[in-house]
Amino acid sequence: MKKRIGLIFGGKSGEHEVSIRSAQSILAALDKEKYEVVLIGIDKKGVWRLADEGRSLLTGGGSAEERIDESAPALVPVPLSGRAVLKDPASGRSRTEIDVFFPIAHGTFGEDGSLQGFLRLLDVPFVGAGVLGSAIGMDKDVMKRLLRDAGIPIARFVAIREADCDNVAFEDIASAFGTPFFVKPANMGSSVGISKVFDAEAFEEALADAFLYDRKVLVEEYVRGREIECSVLGNDTPRASVPGEIIVNADFYSYEAKYLDENGAVLEIPAKIDETTTRRVQELAVATFRLLECSGMARVDFFLKDDGSVIVNELNTLPGFTRISMYPKLWEASGLSYPQLLEELVRLAVEQHAKESKLKRTYGA
Repeated sequence: MKKRIGLIFGGKSGEHEVSIRSAQSILAALDKEKYEVVLIGIDKKGVWRLADEGRSLLTGGGSAEERIDESAPALVPVPLSGRAVLKDPASGRSRTEIDVFFPIAHGTFGEDGSLQGFLRLLDVPFVGAGVLGSAIGMDKDVMKRLLRDAGIPIARFVAIREADCDNVAFEDIASAFGTPFFVKPANMGSSVGISKVFDAEAFEEALADAFLYDRKVLVEEYVRGREIECSVLGNDTPRASVPGEIIVNADFYSYEAKYLDENGAVLEIPAKIDETTTRRVQELAVATFRLLECSGMARVDFFLKDDGSVIVNELNTLPGFTRISMYPKLWEASGLSYPQLLEELVRLAVEQHAKESKLKRTYGA
C-alpha cells in the first residue's frame, strides 16, 4: 500500500517563499507509485490550508485570510497507531489518514521546534530533527555556545538581547572583533536580516533591522575564507556527503544572492579542496550534527580559511530543498538521487519514530 505523506509548507516566517519552492520540488519528485501526497499549506497569517487550498497556496493562488476557515479539517492523532487523521470538525467524519509528515516550513514556527512539538504530540513519524535539535539549530546563540564548549572551531561572537541593546557600543564590538563584522537575528535563516557592518551608523541600522525579526541578535566577527557546505543524513549513525562550495558574486551570501539574483552565487559541487580538508569537513559535519541532537537531515556550513583551517559557521535542520538547493545537490554528487534522498528521509522518519515508541513513558509495570 502507498504511504500517505503530509507535506507541510509555507508558514509565517520570512522564509515562506523559499518553503513553497522546496515543497514544489518535493511534490514533483516523490515516487507516485509509493507515496500519496497530502498538501498542508500554511499561509503568511498562520492559517492552515488543506487539499485544494493547500495546492492553491503552493502554486501562488492562495491569499491570507483575516479569519481561520472554520470548515478546514483538523489534525487528530489516532492513539497507538503512529498516524494522524484529518477530520471535519463540523461532521466529525475522518477524511484522510497520514502515515508520515514531511515538514518543510523553513524558519520560525516551522524549523524552530514549534511544529516538531506539535507533531510529537500527535505521536506520528516526521522527517527531520526533533524538538530539541530543531530549537538548538534555529538559535544561533545557543548553537554556537554548545559548539564552542565542545571545542568545535567557530567564529567569535556575542549575543545582544533587545533590552540590552542600548548598552552595546560600536567601539566595543569593533575593538573586540575588528571591522567589518556581521549582525544577524539569532533565530532566522536564509540570510534574512543580516548586515555587514563597517561603521557606527551602519551598526545602529543593522541592529534595528535584525531586531525586526528576533528579540536576540548575534554580532559575529568577519571570517575571510571560502564558503563550504556539507550535507548530513541519518539518525544514530549519520553520514556526510561530499562537500560543496558557494562562490559568491556579491558582498556576502545575502537573501538576494541566494534567491533573487541569478548571478549572485555559483555552486561548485564537489568543492575543489584536497582529501585532507574534505575529511576534516565531513568529520566536523557529523560531529556537529550529533552534538546538536539532530536526526534525519541537516546541512552544516563552514568557512575554509587561507591557512587551511576549517571553522563551523552554522547548522540548518531544514535546509532549502529545491532541486538546485545545496543539500540535495550534494547528495546527488554523492550517489543519491533526489527521489532516493526523499525515500531515505521518509524511511529515517519511520525508523526514528519506531525507536522512540519503544521507550517506557510511565514508571512501574
